[in-house]
Amino acid sequence: MEHSYPSLPLLTIFLFFLPTLISAQICQRNCGKEVLKYPFGSGPGCGDPRFQPHVSCSQQRLTLTTHTGSYLVTSIDYNKQVIYISDPTMSTCSCTVPSKGFGLDWDAPFAFDDSTIFALVDCSVNSSSISKTSGYVDDGSNNSKLLCDLSTPICSLLYSCSPISTINLPISTCCVYTPVNLGPSFDMDLQKLQCPSYTGFYNFDDQEVDPEKWNYGIALKYKFSVTDDYPGSCAACERSYGVCGYNGAYNSFICNCPNGINTTTDCLFASSYNNGFRHGAAWLIYPLAWSVVSLFL
Repeated sequence: MEHSYPSLPLLTIFLFFLPTLISAQICQRNCGKEVLKYPFGSGPGCGDPRFQPHVSCSQQRLTLTTHTGSYLVTSIDYNKQVIYISDPTMSTCSCTVPSKGFGLDWDAPFAFDDSTIFALVDCSVNSSSISKTSGYVDDGSNNSKLLCDLSTPICSLLYSCSPISTINLPISTCCVYTPVNLGPSFDMDLQKLQCPSYTGFYNFDDQEVDPEKWNYGIALKYKFSVTDDYPGSCAACERSYGVCGYNGAYNSFICNCPNGINTTTDCLFASSYNNGFRHGAAWLIYPLAWSVVSLFL
C-alpha cells in the first residue's frame, strides 16, 4: 500500500511562515499617527467591546461612526478622556456648508465635553431654537423658554467671517448651545430646527475675538465604566507592551502580546515563553521538518 505524504512545496511554505505564526500581534498599538490605548482598539477583539462598534480603524484612519455619519478622530487626550472629531459638513470661518446636523447614538459611551460649543447658523426666524416656546422648564413653571443663547458675542464674531457674512441675514438668525445639551436623543436635527448649517468648536486657542483661530470640531468625553475606573489588568498589560482586548461569549479580558500570544494577565510570561520557544522548541521543529523533507530528496 502506498503512503500519502505532504508535498515538498507544502512543507516549504510551512517552514517559510513559521516565524510569522509565532510573532504576529493581532491588535495594533497605532492607527495611522494616532496611538491606540484602552479603551480604543484597532479592530474586533481589541480595546473595550463597548467602544469597538463606535470607534474603528480602517485604512490607518481612526473614525467615530454614529447614525448621522462617520467622523475622523483628529486626536485623543487620554489624560482628560476626551476625543476630538471633525465633521466635513460643519461650517467654519473658512466656509459654509449645508448640513443635516450631528448626533450621538444613545447607547454610545460618549457625552459632549463641556468645552464643546455649537452655533446654529442661518436659521429661519421661525426656528424653534431661536423663538420662545411655551412649555415645561427646569423651575417647574410653564413659561416661555429660549432654547439657545442669542446674546453671546460668538454669533457676532462668526458673522465677521467672510463666508458666513455673505449669508447677509440678521445676526439674530444665529444662536449658540453651550454647554451642549441636545436632549435625550443626543441629536441635532437641523431640518427640524430650520437651520441649514451649524458650526462647532472646542477651544478659542487664546484668540477669543478671532474666529479664524478657533479649533473647529467636536470634543467628546468618554468613561471607562460606570465607576470610571481604569482596569488594573489593562494597565499591567500595556506596561508590558501588550494591547488590551477581549474574547469569548462574555467578552473576557485578554492581553494581546507582541508575539501574538494572548494571556489573562500581561506579556511578561508570554515573552519568556516566546523566547524559550524560539531558542528551544523551534530548533526541534526545524530539524524535524527537514528530516521529513529529506525523505523526498
